[in-house]
Amino acid sequence: MRGHRMVLAAGLLCTVMVAGGPRVARANDDAHCTVDLLHGLYVWHASGDIIPASGPAQPKAIVEWIRFNGDGTLVSPGATRSLNGVIGVSPPGGPGTYSVTDLVPADRGCQGHLTFTNGPSFDMFIPLKGGEFWMIQTDTNNVLQGAVTKVAD
Repeated sequence: MRGHRMVLAAGLLCTVMVAGGPRVARANDDAHCTVDLLHGLYVWHASGDIIPASGPAQPKAIVEWIRFNGDGTLVSPGATRSLNGVIGVSPPGGPGTYSVTDLVPADRGCQGHLTFTNGPSFDMFIPLKGGEFWMIQTDTNNVLQGAVTKVAD
């Protein structure tokens, strides 16, 4: 009789754990697509072209540090870019803002938008983990896309 109670209790415990697990996971997943998904220091590397009003496309590439503050604001501690073979180094600064929202359906990841103050804008495509994601520039006459990887908190 005592063994039967232990098996019944163990079965009940398993049922509670299994039934409670998905609800907890779903509640946490709902909270992933917010600005705090991106928090820490990331490095962005991208390449593409600028399409001038006249003349051929000009290749461009960039490697940039971006610190996401987890509150919708960011700063760029520095960047190096090449525009048609001419190298430029950006000093620290480069403040900006970003947003993060759900994809539809929400369990597939997040999307976002980033705008540097007085600078370019980008759409972001972010997996729920947030460790690496992708950006594409949305300014007219620009074709620039690349990966953004978290390197530190």
